[in-house]
Amino acid sequence: MTGVPASAAGGSPGAQGATGSAAGSGAAPGSASASSASGQGAEPQGGARPARGGKLAAAAVNEASLWNVANLLTMLRLLLVPGFVALMLAGGGYDPAWRSLAWAAFAIAMITDLFDGHIARTYNLVTDFGKIADPIADKAIMGAALICLSALGDLPWWVTAVILGRELGITLLRFLVIRYGVIPASRGGKLKTLTQGIAVGMYVLALTGWLATLRWWVMAAAVVLTVVTGLDYVRQAIVLRRQGIAERKAASEETEA
Repeated sequence: MTGVPASAAGGSPGAQGATGSAAGSGAAPGSASASSASGQGAEPQGGARPARGGKLAAAAVNEASLWNVANLLTMLRLLLVPGFVALMLAGGGYDPAWRSLAWAAFAIAMITDLFDGHIARTYNLVTDFGKIADPIADKAIMGAALICLSALGDLPWWVTAVILGRELGITLLRFLVIRYGVIPASRGGKLKTLTQGIAVGMYVLALTGWLATLRWWVMAAAVVLTVVTGLDYVRQAIVLRRQGIAERKAASEETEA
């Protein structure tokens, strides 16, 4: 007995009768006569054959998942980079109106950075595209802002070099030790990102007076956090590598024993 109504399987009343006689004569459910009477091929018990074209359908679903909310926010942030640069340099780079529009683009990029990762993890929307594009978008908008500010003479080049050097160096370091494990984002790293965003945003705006003095102190704090957290990531990478090597060595010795 297959457990599937003959009518649903497309069987005729005569086929049903044949099935019944086969069952009454002691024929095994998986025999050729039973299969022929029911009009279905013999299938292994405990599992159904995947529907024809199932793999293609699954691939289509996975491809469609690329266009989720988190990835769209990341794409928006990437598209904002050239727009931000154009607004920063419009009017010679010193027009307060254009700088305000540039700040709005930068602010939108920073806000989407706060939400896209959270949305992806919360609603299980993590994709390979997001893993690669998200950090690229983060560094692209921050790097564009720092380079523009230094090119316009608003920010010393050494500040830009320290921040961008740290970001690129830590990204490379993560890839080098990924075989041993993942270096998690620390609270200090998140505070660094927030402080950098506030400081750069204040420099993008054409501020004067005490606000111009305040942004200098905020940027100083961002630079300190950039260096301190960078050194902490280096320490974590060294510890992670040593642990990974020790674990592999112990596993190798256990296998040989």
